[in-house]
Amino acid sequence: MYKQMKRAKLVKGKTVSQPDRDKETALIIDAEGNIIGEQSKPVHAKAQDDQGGGAPDEHPKQQRQTKHAAGRKLDHNTVIPDNFDELKQSLEATVGFNQSFDVVFREMVFGGQKTGIFYYNGFAKDEVLTEILARLSYASGERSSEKRDEHHYADLRTGSRHGGNVEDRSKRSEENERDTDSGARGRGVIGLFDEALIPHIQVKRTSKLKEAVDNVAMGGTAFFFEGQDEAVLVDAKTFPVRSTEEPDLERVVRGSRDGFVETLLTNVTLVRRRIRDPKLTLEIMQVGARTQTDVCIGYIKDICDLSLVEAVRDKIKQVQVDGVPLAEKQLEESIMGKGWNPYPMVRYSERPDVVSAHLLEGHLIVFVDTSPSVMILPTTFFHHVQHAEEYRQTPLVGSYLRWVRYIGIAASIFLLPLWYLIVSMPGLKPAGLDFLGPQKIAEIPLLGQFLIAELGIDLMRMAAVHTPTPLATAMGLVAAILIGDIAVKTGLFVNEVILYLAVAAIGTFATPSYELSLANRISRLLLLIATAVFQVPGFVIGCTVWLVFLTLQRAYNTPYMWPFIPFNAKAMYDLLVRRPFLAMTRRLSLTKTTDSTRQPQ
Repeated sequence: MYKQMKRAKLVKGKTVSQPDRDKETALIIDAEGNIIGEQSKPVHAKAQDDQGGGAPDEHPKQQRQTKHAAGRKLDHNTVIPDNFDELKQSLEATVGFNQSFDVVFREMVFGGQKTGIFYYNGFAKDEVLTEILARLSYASGERSSEKRDEHHYADLRTGSRHGGNVEDRSKRSEENERDTDSGARGRGVIGLFDEALIPHIQVKRTSKLKEAVDNVAMGGTAFFFEGQDEAVLVDAKTFPVRSTEEPDLERVVRGSRDGFVETLLTNVTLVRRRIRDPKLTLEIMQVGARTQTDVCIGYIKDICDLSLVEAVRDKIKQVQVDGVPLAEKQLEESIMGKGWNPYPMVRYSERPDVVSAHLLEGHLIVFVDTSPSVMILPTTFFHHVQHAEEYRQTPLVGSYLRWVRYIGIAASIFLLPLWYLIVSMPGLKPAGLDFLGPQKIAEIPLLGQFLIAELGIDLMRMAAVHTPTPLATAMGLVAAILIGDIAVKTGLFVNEVILYLAVAAIGTFATPSYELSLANRISRLLLLIATAVFQVPGFVIGCTVWLVFLTLQRAYNTPYMWPFIPFNAKAMYDLLVRRPFLAMTRRLSLTKTTDSTRQPQ
């Protein structure tokens, strides 16, 4: 107490120089109510406050300057101001402080050190920050104890070395106190708060204002300190997140029920839980000048082709856009550049077990924050026709399910054009299939019936997406019974058109990849129109063009129709037959893995 009072007298007794006359001093009070220092404030700043009545009624010239500064962007080399007034002006110009209601800069005093807590209200994790503030409330005792220990040991060292009387030791004690205070105001303050006072495991220090602002924008909290040009960043954040439920598009009868969500860290954790290999590498980067969306690429370092990793990394870094609010789809178009190609060049999955299996095969995965879908690449056409259910059953049952799915996918593409060709040219009917074809003629031509029914199915599918679940069943009954039955009874449609179109639609819904099913639907329509216009040549040429088009597609130097074209017998056998798990001893040659052995001997 005596030292604190003595320091207050020394501060009050300083000679005021000419520059200091233009400043107004504000006393600094410690936790016990003692004066421990002064803070200078320019007189003209006070005059502006008195004339303008505060920030809401500031001078028009200052308002114009503030509006002009609002468009300023932070530079990577911008340092953190050591004055809170300048710091708040920078925050007003860059992040909308005092304009956006959720931008908070809370000023508090801990151990005599003025501290500013900067965070976004919706991201702050209340429980963690409350614990941190409770710990910081002991800062006064920590700093006083630290100073007493330093003074004590300094007196012992100087006394034992130089001896001297009490007055000399008192002078040396005062000098040590001033040195300790200056050190505490410098590097020691940040170190004390970082290493001793903030009880959190994810803490880092920075001297760059942009890094602090970006960290807060990602949900963290920044602690600034008056008189310091560094900040302490605490990763105490929370996001609105749903539970890890099984994805609707990839349901299985047996297997795990968890699925990816819209939070990047949760998705990464689900994969880490399944692959505990220390070689699993997860690199994070940001895409979008405004959204700064987190993008993470994952791979197993000693399995995945590192040239593929480098190519994907460079592609992502070259994306120069203002943002990717639609997450993985916009990023895919940015790095793949497939143009008007309807077929997917990457595979999407919302299942952690599927993504983990592809990682072990040597694939690379891409997470995008705010999206539950994970990109898998490189992929081929046949990657999109596999399903996790095949590997949850015995090899024989899994092979049977795979063949049933293949037949359904083939029917969704070729059934309608082939039936139309046989019906329109009766001479092409094989023996024993004379029953094919409509028994009566409808009012609408066959091609018109197919096109109208196709559009009707797509319309019903889109309506089902926007229809509440309790009403979806009623809508299906209306579409199936009223519209379909009445259309046939009135003579607008024939029964066989409805039948074969329903079979093709079921094959479309049986396609595991939703993107592939939509692409196959467009191909079916084009083949149907080509067959109706040019008959046999149209069907043959259309199928050939379709196959050649897919063969020419490449995803990161990977043939899209592999292993069919170019042909690989072993890999083709694995596509046709679901082999037992222990029989699959080597990885796919497609991914060019560094370690191609699944079961090292």
